[in-house]
Amino acid sequence: MRSCSSFQRHSQSHLGHFRARRSSSLIAAKTSCRFRSGSLSPELNGSKSNVSRTHGYQLQYTAVQVGAFNDDFDIASFDNWSDNEGTVGYMVSSSEGEESDGEIVLNSISDTDLPSVFVSNNDALTLTAHRLAMIGRARRRHRIKLGLFINLGLITFLTVLLLFVDWCAWKIVRLPLAPFYLTRPFFISAVLVSCAGYICVPLLKSLKIRQIIRKEGPARHSRKGRTPTMGGLFFVPIGIAVTIATVGFSSLQVSGASAATLAFALIGLIDDVICLVKNHSSGLSAWSRLILEVAVGTWFSFWLDATSIPSPYGMKMLVPLPAPLGLLFLGKFYLLLTSFTFVSMGNGVNLTDGLDGLAGGTAALAFIGMSIAVLPICSELSIFGASMAGACVGFLLHNRYRASVFMGDTGSLALGGALASMAACTGMFFPLFVSSGIFVVEASSVIMQVLYFKITKHLLGGGRRLFRMAPFHHHLELCGLKEPMIVAGAYVISSVLALFAGYVGLIAA
Repeated sequence: MRSCSSFQRHSQSHLGHFRARRSSSLIAAKTSCRFRSGSLSPELNGSKSNVSRTHGYQLQYTAVQVGAFNDDFDIASFDNWSDNEGTVGYMVSSSEGEESDGEIVLNSISDTDLPSVFVSNNDALTLTAHRLAMIGRARRRHRIKLGLFINLGLITFLTVLLLFVDWCAWKIVRLPLAPFYLTRPFFISAVLVSCAGYICVPLLKSLKIRQIIRKEGPARHSRKGRTPTMGGLFFVPIGIAVTIATVGFSSLQVSGASAATLAFALIGLIDDVICLVKNHSSGLSAWSRLILEVAVGTWFSFWLDATSIPSPYGMKMLVPLPAPLGLLFLGKFYLLLTSFTFVSMGNGVNLTDGLDGLAGGTAALAFIGMSIAVLPICSELSIFGASMAGACVGFLLHNRYRASVFMGDTGSLALGGALASMAACTGMFFPLFVSSGIFVVEASSVIMQVLYFKITKHLLGGGRRLFRMAPFHHHLELCGLKEPMIVAGAYVISSVLALFAGYVGLIAA
């Protein structure tokens, strides 16, 4: 008897309020437990129920109240709800021994659409996370709808702009053009790519061709690791095929631009395949890719020099500039400018492809700006730009927030090569860099970040960073801006730049 009393004194304990916080999530449970000799009787909030004895200990029904709150869910904290609005019943049964699983009965404490679920003790934490995820769906659906709304706005803007250009194209070219000269290839490419996406995206997913996320990137990008990549395999060929079907092989400029685009797509494909084989975010080394890009740019330069490309100016190697500069003859420097443009545009688009829909939408706007700028010089090349823009828009239906596929280096390098070839064939380098202002900013941010770090490391002994992270869109992310808002802002800026580039090209030509 004395031993029993001593055991009681040493076995009695009381567990007060336990409260755990992690980031902005809260799960609270109040419980008090009393141990007896040969029995275990939990009491929560003073409530008791029938006790069952098994293997020398007793477990009884208890009641706990669970509250949860997360900033991302955009709802009021459960702590603000009164205690009499509901309870969560917790029942533990132990008829199979000490290691058997218990049972949990959770009832909603408010009028939320959360059904009661029976799970084991070991799954309690999983159940809580599942319910939190269910509540957070409303917020995610809002962002997805925002991404769709941004896409619709982009498509509307491009459609109105192309219809207006087609309406007054005869005043620009001073020759009769076919109805819907630019609008038709734009919509054909967009429809074909969007339909092809419903076949190719599941195929890429089944082949487990997934994006390899850089560890140095923002932490929230880790959830994109299961998204398929190499979407450029289906939207780039469609854009080129629609152009050839519309123009044919009669235009040397279109043939050269198509070949350069496919060559850059091949470089990106090699890079993507190496990433998949190595299961690493880096494929080709920086120098290897640079050498391949310079090689393609140099080949295109010599091809331009050796080919008799028709020009309204009667000579090649000219760069049209707005008055009072006029036509600028560069001679052999034109070849160097062409190679530089291929390398800079390919890497610029590649660096921009870091957010859902960012590279695709800005590239579509850049293509439309270039299509307007080159229309007086080579109308067939304008069809190439409109078709590639339509391919980008069709791809955006699958690449918008949240993306179901990424274009990969296969797509981003191909888009950069296509834009550079349009400028090289017509001399419209200035409108190109204007319409591709977002790509220029992204590439410049990386260069400035590296240079600033190396200079401060040399002068101060420790490297410092100009931005929180480069490219610049990651800096904006770390500043607190959400992906759809960054993409929407880039679209607005690119729209203004595309209009200005088209205007500059028209007055320069």
